Amino acid sequence: MLHFRRLPDIKQRERVVSMAQTNLTIRIDESLKKEAETLFGKVGLTMTSAIVVYFRQAILEQAIPFTIKAKTAEEKYNEYFTPEVVESILQSRAQFERGESMTFTLDELSAMETGEMPQRAIAFLEKHKKEK
Repeated sequence: MLHFRRLPDIKQRERVVSMAQTNLTIRIDESLKKEAETLFGKVGLTMTSAIVVYFRQAILEQAIPFTIKAKTAEEKYNEYFTPEVVESILQSRAQFERGESMTFTLDELSAMETGEMPQRAIAFLEKHKKEK
């Protein structure tokens, strides 16, 4: 004997197939958003689809799907003290040792911000222009 099962009507089938949608609002830096959209566009994703992929992967792994860790002191040091920065520091040290540098008080530096140049700085610069 054959048994037939009644199929759900169209409205019931639509409810089974479609998932409820919701909006997610986040605030991020504008330039970060633009860079992300550009990257995702290159791989054929919208911002929404990329976020959905991230969520699905996190749920699948039951964890953040990539490693998050603080930089070590050595990593921070190497990031800041690039060969160019080290070279600049060594050049500044050599200039100091040759007497080609001078120090300023906080008052003098504040005055320089408004365009005033201390007279001793002007004299120093004129002296070193002539020597070169």
